[in-house]
Amino acid sequence: MQIEFKAAKRVEQGTGASRRLRRAGKLPGIIYGADQDATPVTLDHNELYHLLRKEAFHASVLVADFDGAKETVVLRDTQWHPYKQQVLHVDFQRVSATEKMHLKVPLHFVNAEESPAVKLEGGMISHVITEVDVACLPMDLPEFIEVDLKSLTSDQSVHVSDLKLPAGVEIVHHGDGDPVVATVLKTGGSAETEETTEA
Repeated sequence: MQIEFKAAKRVEQGTGASRRLRRAGKLPGIIYGADQDATPVTLDHNELYHLLRKEAFHASVLVADFDGAKETVVLRDTQWHPYKQQVLHVDFQRVSATEKMHLKVPLHFVNAEESPAVKLEGGMISHVITEVDVACLPMDLPEFIEVDLKSLTSDQSVHVSDLKLPAGVEIVHHGDGDPVVATVLKTGGSAETEETTEA
């Protein structure tokens, strides 16, 4: 599913101009990258506000529609008002179909209730990481990566290296080691069960 939004080139710039735009229900933004000049844009605040509430908008290749001329972009940054439900500014980066891009992709955890850790051992599963950095071509970008927990037992954890990645997608790992994605927290019930088993 491709997400598209309307954009218009913004001529007036500066704090005063941005304030006037916001009062008129518009949203200032910028589109940059792909060896082109940065383009200041005007967007519809309500359209963007509702799109920003969708998880897929943050981890998808998007289409900016400039009066019929379309550019492929990804969301890079959003500035919100400190206490109002108002978006103040958005940054988008152009993407090239032939160049790998980096983006954070959410993790979707499934089958936790079927795992032995929860079903038999009374544990609770803690989601240590909820998104990962990936590198891939725009056409290969997944909306999310699924983490199947159905075989997880209380003495196991799921690590980044255990994730099943779609073709053409690789994890961009910062730092050393193999970070934990999900782990089992033992509850009082599981400790009693273990003592009984040992006895």
